[in-house]
Amino acid sequence: MNVKQKLNDWIETKFLFVIRREEDFSVITSFSITKIKIGLLLSLLLMTSFGISLMLSKSLLARWFDPAYIESENTAKIYALSDAIDSLILEVEAKDLYVKNIQQIISGEELPEEAPQPLEENKLEVKRNEIDLYKYSEATLSVVREFESMPLDENSFGRISSSAFTDTYFFPPVKGVVVSGFTPSSGHFGVDVVAAENEPVKAIAEGTVIFSSWTLETGYVAGVQHSNELISIYKHNSVILKAVGDAVRGGEIISIIGNTGELTTGQHLHLELWYKGNPLNPQEFITFD
Repeated sequence: MNVKQKLNDWIETKFLFVIRREEDFSVITSFSITKIKIGLLLSLLLMTSFGISLMLSKSLLARWFDPAYIESENTAKIYALSDAIDSLILEVEAKDLYVKNIQQIISGEELPEEAPQPLEENKLEVKRNEIDLYKYSEATLSVVREFESMPLDENSFGRISSSAFTDTYFFPPVKGVVVSGFTPSSGHFGVDVVAAENEPVKAIAEGTVIFSSWTLETGYVAGVQHSNELISIYKHNSVILKAVGDAVRGGEIISIIGNTGELTTGQHLHLELWYKGNPLNPQEFITFD
């Protein structure tokens, strides 16, 4: 018998598989298979397993078996972190400029004609002839130019944001009598409250002190930045007890009532509220008596 015949016999050799019952050894079924069929079945099983493994490595198991997937994930995270850092840097620069301009505004300094605005929505310009209609002081002109977010309209003063603070409680800075009300048409953008001598002045709400200094017209002035773009300003104090950058709670003492500055005729507190570049009437939110 030659080699060819032996190979054919090996290939054509059949194996009979019989399945019997254990109890009586009766035949349930049987089938025969050759060695070549076994080889084909094993090859098919191997290829199927390989295909399934390949698909899983590119989908469900990519996190563990695909180096490119891990690299792309890390790259995406790096880009996201880079964008977040860039945004934070821009936000910090905007806040620094915001605080610096607030300090210049309250002190009555003139801002540069092309001073960059800290926020996109504050890039609206106010015409000089519109401002002159109300005969604002120079400090007030700077406030309006810096924080204007909508066209200035006398009818909107004090009412543009009444619904923005419905859920906020404001502490009265002092207990006393309001002797001069909110009259923006005459350039009076706050209220004057007469109280007892050496009465402590309290922050109306939680915030951060952004101004604490002396101005010629309004004496010792303190300014607090609150949430929701609200700023409270306290003028004519005899002394200020907080420094720029100090965090204050609502009702915390920040100064002592006084009679400092040229624009005062007696001991009182002048309180202003500014929201998005517009003055609000403090009496709509705070009870002083």
